[in-house]
Amino acid sequence: MEFGFELALCTHLEAQTDAVIARQLGGAVAEPGSRIVDVCLLEPGPAFDRRTAITSAAIPLAAIESDVGTGAAVRPGSAFDCHPDRARSVTDRAIDIGFFASERRGGRRYVRQATRYPERWFDGLVAIENKPDLGRPGDLERQLRLDVSLALFEEVILATESYVTRAHLNRLPPEVGVWRFDLDGRELTVIREPEPLPVDESGVEPIAYNPLSTDIETVTPDAKRRKRLRIAERAYGKGWRTYDMPACEHAEATEAGLPYCSAYDRIVDPATDCGTDCPRHEPADQPAVDLAALRDDRSPWVRDPDGVVKRQAGLDRFG
Repeated sequence: MEFGFELALCTHLEAQTDAVIARQLGGAVAEPGSRIVDVCLLEPGPAFDRRTAITSAAIPLAAIESDVGTGAAVRPGSAFDCHPDRARSVTDRAIDIGFFASERRGGRRYVRQATRYPERWFDGLVAIENKPDLGRPGDLERQLRLDVSLALFEEVILATESYVTRAHLNRLPPEVGVWRFDLDGRELTVIREPEPLPVDESGVEPIAYNPLSTDIETVTPDAKRRKRLRIAERAYGKGWRTYDMPACEHAEATEAGLPYCSAYDRIVDPATDCGTDCPRHEPADQPAVDLAALRDDRSPWVRDPDGVVKRQAGLDRFG
């Protein structure tokens, strides 16, 4: 239920906003991976077009923060503050996606940024927590309180299909906005607007919950800035159509590229609902659908930018 709700909401938001939409992104700093945000909206900023011109992929944060600049080319080993293997891996990736340009001198590789990384290419990040059925809230309140106290996102919103009562609202942090999304009618109703969060200030991240106390860690503004940039890059590169279509004769792709099962007449999660364990499974080719082309057509993301460096990808790392 939650998977279908999430994809339907992403489809609606993609059609109704100018945001770049992504799913399942890390939303913690002190304990990475301890908080996964269901949906993230990345709002384009003044330099968005400069970012889209570089690459359709996520640019590694280590490459952005390295001492590799746009001027004289440098040896990668001296430009990174990390293990040499990590520096080599990041350099290879940055070259492959066109963020670094490379040249060889005396059999050694030198690199420079192909273009200056644009500031203010995104204006804000919005986190959306999906909980279609408020009768089964799980850790909802704890998750939202973490989002508010850490303040990695300008806004935090709860999306639900349930009827929202005053009791529901009273249990949620007042800063959290609330949407009711009608899955059948694809209609979104704003129940409560979100309040802006202090993303430029220190945040508080709970890291352990004990019976009588909660362990916390203070997250500095700089750590939040770096994490926000990582989230933005990840959101731009990843998007929300991150599934593979089921290899089953009952599988179809909707107009928006959602995985639909004709046997059960609903959207399915290929990772958990499909495969040989399904009693209705009938092996077949995957539905022919170009998910990247759909994203390119329906969102601000650019699939095949011209790029900022002309080279044969990857060849200059050898020799």
